[in-house]
Amino acid sequence: MRILLAPLLAALAATPAAAQLRVDINSGIAQPLPIAVPAFPAANDAATDAGTPAELGARIAAVIAADLKSSGLFRPLDPAAFTTVVGVADTVRPQFDAWRTVAAQALVTGTVSANPDGGITLACYGYDVFAGQELARQGFVTTAAGWRRAAHKCADLVYSRLTGESGYFDSRIVYVSETGARTKRIKRLAVMDQDGANHRFLTAGQALVLTPRFAPNQQTITYMSFEANRPRVWLYTLGSGRQAAIGEFAGMSFAPRFSPDGTTLVFSMSVGGNTDVYKLNLASRALTRLTTQPGIDTSPSFSPDGSRIVFESDRGGSQQLYVMAADGSGQNRVSFGEGRSASPVWSPRGDLIAFTRIGGGRFGIGVMRPDGSGERLLTNGYQDEGATWSPNGRVILFQRTMRGGRTDLRSVDVSGQNERQVPTPLDGSDPAWSPLLP
Repeated sequence: MRILLAPLLAALAATPAAAQLRVDINSGIAQPLPIAVPAFPAANDAATDAGTPAELGARIAAVIAADLKSSGLFRPLDPAAFTTVVGVADTVRPQFDAWRTVAAQALVTGTVSANPDGGITLACYGYDVFAGQELARQGFVTTAAGWRRAAHKCADLVYSRLTGESGYFDSRIVYVSETGARTKRIKRLAVMDQDGANHRFLTAGQALVLTPRFAPNQQTITYMSFEANRPRVWLYTLGSGRQAAIGEFAGMSFAPRFSPDGTTLVFSMSVGGNTDVYKLNLASRALTRLTTQPGIDTSPSFSPDGSRIVFESDRGGSQQLYVMAADGSGQNRVSFGEGRSASPVWSPRGDLIAFTRIGGGRFGIGVMRPDGSGERLLTNGYQDEGATWSPNGRVILFQRTMRGGRTDLRSVDVSGQNERQVPTPLDGSDPAWSPLLP
């Protein structure tokens, strides 16, 4: 179901005063910003299919607080410490002295009302408590079922105003859900909100699936499947559930990824004992070979402007990262650190490439600039791999394999701080983060 979010009122969408409070996101946060997120009061008492406005107001505040806490930049205060009860009037005229008493530096509040059509209206406000100043305000109209998305939108608004960066909470994750013995793993495609909510399986597990990736339109996923014991690249259309192989190629095809405009797929194909990177125009089905060196060239990923591709290759004797133009020209090695480098993925900001560093019997997630400079490791687990970027390019999601064979999803910010586990009902691997939802 597609959820529409619309501006509430012209008055509510008015430009706020210039913000005084600002969170520096670039160097990591030693002390997260204390922020109060009280339950949003009900503007009326009409019922909806998702609950009353008062019930939704409490749930919405909890989602916003959890989103902001997960970033590592904010510390939501315990509601039990609040010295005031927020009413509808308090959302536009906060009692700043009461919030200063509990040492809140920022306040997020708003109202929830039920609409005549069964939907809801969420009004979202952000405040600098010590300055007594409004930071942001925006309203959203949605279906009752869309209350979580409205909460994520509110959290994105507050995050954006306080950090100067775009938010990433209104997004989804596709990944491979795993269960069963290590020698007989059942792997299914699954999709969920970035916080683990609204989880659902996309495939039944009859065929092994790997490396799912979102298209820019977020309605299509490309992945590798061993359907009928033949490894090929497939497309899955969300909503309809339609699945289709992208072509009948002579060799094994794998490691697919969309171009930034969604018109092209890049992937690897093994033909005659050599594995190279190819690109496929999805409209014409024209196939172009981009690499020709002996060895294994794989894991291609476009730069956000579509002009370049980073990939891994063992052409020099070990797995390393190379960058080439989108037409295959100008192939140059960019990784020169210790050990091997694999599975690169370009940041949506264009400033960094995330990758897996392999060495000393361990796998870690690292980042480097596109020219190979500034290389640094963010994690050092037993086996961390499969990096994917948040929509704003500030957080990396990856899979961690423990020594016993269990796998889960983790995230870490680009400073190497705030590592956390992302909840999944079963083991998880091969994650991919969507762009922000429309």
